[in-house]
Amino acid sequence: MISRRKLIASGIGVIAGGAGLTMVARQKGLIPPDHNGIFGVGETLTYGAQRLLTAGNSMAREFTRADISQVPHPNGDPPHTDEFRQLASRKFADWRLNIQGLVARPAAFSLDELKQMPVSTQITHLACEEGWSYIAEWSGVRLATILDTAGVLPQAKYLVYFSLDASWWDSIDLREAMHPQTLLTYGMNGHDLPTGHGAPLRLRVPRQLGYKSVKHLSRIVVTDDLKGFGKGLGSSAPEAGFSWYAGI
Repeated sequence: MISRRKLIASGIGVIAGGAGLTMVARQKGLIPPDHNGIFGVGETLTYGAQRLLTAGNSMAREFTRADISQVPHPNGDPPHTDEFRQLASRKFADWRLNIQGLVARPAAFSLDELKQMPVSTQITHLACEEGWSYIAEWSGVRLATILDTAGVLPQAKYLVYFSLDASWWDSIDLREAMHPQTLLTYGMNGHDLPTGHGAPLRLRVPRQLGYKSVKHLSRIVVTDDLKGFGKGLGSSAPEAGFSWYAGI
């Protein structure tokens, strides 16, 4: 049986360890934007611990074609707006991905321009916390390629990205953005990305849960601070009760 003294000592050790990790996280800039509130300490410990333990480019598991899900079900509908319907009717010829913020060369890329860049393909698992999980082959251009083209400034820390659906946006830190598996995807399972899965362009962040892989991208803002976006929690996800950092 564990004595009361040992139990208290263990509890103090856990608290001290957590406080120590929080201090290290603060020193290294690993405090997530949703660190306040009832779950703030847990969010900080999770984000700080994972970033410290995966300091290198740890990779999400990749699968074979035989593992691809037969009927990947999209979660949600495309935007119900005239703008989106008009863009889709022209096969997104008028659509542009705008890169703004802390970059040396702000830019706007058409779908054809993105397709002319070096292609990266991966077969990864989209892990959805609500059950819409599946394995698919994703094709596109590495986000790092676009950021290198735009010239990210030294003070940049985060990328905020927005959907054509105005209510859907999210952000990731620069380390995740530059990861070789983080893709701007325009293809799925050997075909153009279906509208239900995010056409014309979807960000794939395979090292994090599915809600970070925002569909129907329209704009990316490079920034050093997330306080000026939404409620300052880093994305619409924590505003709805989810964590900003969704590492798996």
